[in-house]
Amino acid sequence: MAARTDHAEEAETKAPAPPPRRGRIAAAISVFGELLITVGLLLGLFVVYSLWWTNVVADRTASKQGNKVRDHWAQDTGPGALDTKDGIGFLHVPSMNKGEVLVEKGTSTSVLNDGVAGYYTDPVKAALPTTGKPGNFTLAAHRDGHGAKFHNIDKIKKGDTIVYETKDDWYVYKVYDILPETSKYNVDVLDQVPKESGKKKPGHYITLTTCTPVYTSRYRYVVWGELDRVEKVDSARTPPKELR
Repeated sequence: MAARTDHAEEAETKAPAPPPRRGRIAAAISVFGELLITVGLLLGLFVVYSLWWTNVVADRTASKQGNKVRDHWAQDTGPGALDTKDGIGFLHVPSMNKGEVLVEKGTSTSVLNDGVAGYYTDPVKAALPTTGKPGNFTLAAHRDGHGAKFHNIDKIKKGDTIVYETKDDWYVYKVYDILPETSKYNVDVLDQVPKESGKKKPGHYITLTTCTPVYTSRYRYVVWGELDRVEKVDSARTPPKELR
């Protein structure tokens, strides 16, 4: 009896047998599944941050800066036609349905991330319409995230209106050509005479550029307009008829 008891105790103290191979595979799959769920949640949060929260932050910043510009105008201290960090005017494109868009100097990420449109200083310098000289007023803005001011650029059609508002004037442009896709390295679209749009002589042009397709930065979408007229700003800042 003693011998049998010793053998029984020895059997009880032995390590449990390893789980069968099928059990180990199931456990691994379970862990992998949990990892996939975690990664999916993180990606979802990143998308929410990129496409929603950055818009919220950028819109707040742009609104604050825009109010500052209008306050300066009301005090008759600028910026008007001046080149200032606060912004130089407002872009209105009814067919994009994004309201007024503050315009600032430069097209770097640090500028555009504030939910504004920036005019080019490089590689081809934009010609500001306030100078009165012929040239191409070239602008860029984000299409997704950070305010996404040019998100609906594909809604613009030939003949649509683009209005640029300054302290003293309304510059009313008419869209005459659109390039839905071109290389992001194609700087010819920014030329003072945008020959890719069919123009051959100096004039007063405006060019809007942004990334395409939506949610990528692979190519560029381009819209060209030509100045139709200039209206003086009255005391009530009554907008052109196209904006009423």
